[in-house]
Amino acid sequence: MRLAIVLCEGFADWECALLMAAARTHLGVDIEVATADGARVTSMGGLDVSAHLSVDALDPAGFDGLVICGGAVWETNEAPDLSSTIRAFDRNKRVVAAICGGVHALAACGILDGVDHTGNSAESLAALRGYRGGSHYRNQPQALRSGHVVTAAGTAPISFTGEILHGLGLGSPELDGFLALYGREHQVNESASIG
Repeated sequence: MRLAIVLCEGFADWECALLMAAARTHLGVDIEVATADGARVTSMGGLDVSAHLSVDALDPAGFDGLVICGGAVWETNEAPDLSSTIRAFDRNKRVVAAICGGVHALAACGILDGVDHTGNSAESLAALRGYRGGSHYRNQPQALRSGHVVTAAGTAPISFTGEILHGLGLGSPELDGFLALYGREHQVNESASIG
């Protein structure tokens, strides 16, 4: 199994970290980092990452999925156009996933126009030129998988990880237990006092 993770300059460190570590370490998935031009990128937190290849070199025949990490670049004119790569993975029914601002790349190429999806907000997607998927937007805090397409707000890296791994056919009770451990901090403690 092989998964391509697209990182851009200023990517959000936390959004794909659990996915990359769990998939590689616990499930034996090969992780390949791609950047727009194959060059090194630096995260929001200052982590320097060397790419394995450029986005243009991504061929869906050699990968089981494509994941686009979020970051501030997606709301600027500097955002790379990943449309042809995204459409190729979509046509080949590979997992296509995006989190936070990365969802903008999916919206921009039209694959969300007829697919249930989520993201940071309906308003941020509605502002994109060419986006026609507003009736399919689902306002929810967890990641959403619709067929082979996975979307999430930047606040949902745990469920994002789970939906991608389930979409790749790697789901199991052990995986669900592992993800539940990471999600425990988000459970409401009824006995805790506020104040």
